[in-house]
Amino acid sequence: MSAVRRVAVIAAPPVSMFNLAIPEMLFAKVEVDGGPGYETVICTTDPGPVTTSGALDLHIPHGLDAVDAADTVILAGTGQYTDPDPRILDVLRRAAADGKRIASICTGAFALAAAGLLDGRRATTYWAYSGLLAERHPAVDLQDDVLFVQDGPLLTSSGYAAGIDLCLHIIRTDHGAAVANQVARLALVAPVRPGGQAQFTHTPLPPERGVSFTDTRAWAMAHLDEPLTLTDLARHAGVSVRTLSRRFHAETGVSPLQWLLHQRVERARELLETTSLPMDQVARACGLGTADSLRQHVLRRTGLTPSAYRASFSRLAGTASPAVAS
Repeated sequence: MSAVRRVAVIAAPPVSMFNLAIPEMLFAKVEVDGGPGYETVICTTDPGPVTTSGALDLHIPHGLDAVDAADTVILAGTGQYTDPDPRILDVLRRAAADGKRIASICTGAFALAAAGLLDGRRATTYWAYSGLLAERHPAVDLQDDVLFVQDGPLLTSSGYAAGIDLCLHIIRTDHGAAVANQVARLALVAPVRPGGQAQFTHTPLPPERGVSFTDTRAWAMAHLDEPLTLTDLARHAGVSVRTLSRRFHAETGVSPLQWLLHQRVERARELLETTSLPMDQVARACGLGTADSLRQHVLRRTGLTPSAYRASFSRLAGTASPAVAS
């Protein structure tokens, strides 16, 4: 049986209710070996009534001592981001010293930066506050136009739905792509959005109204085992290759071929977890061609060879084992 991972979500008033709901909802849907994959506790500086950034207040019974028992600490966004509570900064520093994984959603990055945890590290926040974060904390290597970024044990995300992408990334890291994709399906959200995908701040939709490549992306997902080209995608969408490239990037924040490669690797990960197919068959089934190509892309994405990845994340009875060096 897999050990339950403990997550402490810190609510700094006035806290974003949406930010708090994301980890609570997604981690609660994780089931591993017939049991829960996570135990999530929401905590705050002063247990009891906690103000939010909306019209409702919350009652949070747990104090910051909940962080001591956690493997992962997530700081939700707050309206009081420019002057974080010193007690939160202290608990974040202790958590970092203990080697815990620490993440933030939206303006939660300001507290991580104020605690000195982001100095010299890549980080992001909601695009509307990125200039202020850069001004107040110049030692942070700010990535101001991505959904989320991980630098070692520190993870930061942009605002709103990017918190969903961050939590799915954590689930994918802990339990593999198959579990993360199942959670995404249960939550009715897109299972795979690369962390480097743009926040859409500088990529508005093109003048053509009401036209989306959603159907073309769905078609491509159903044909990943085929050698798809830009011409194939453009033909399905009924546009020129040039128009496809321009509008696809405007809609998704990545090029068509970057998106396609990402989906192929994610499909490979899921096949490695859920089947016993030989490596060359996995490579063909996801469109990566050869076992050597599969190895190259899986190693680049996960840090593990395909065989080591399968050993770590296989959902087949009796096949999973601790990761081995690759």
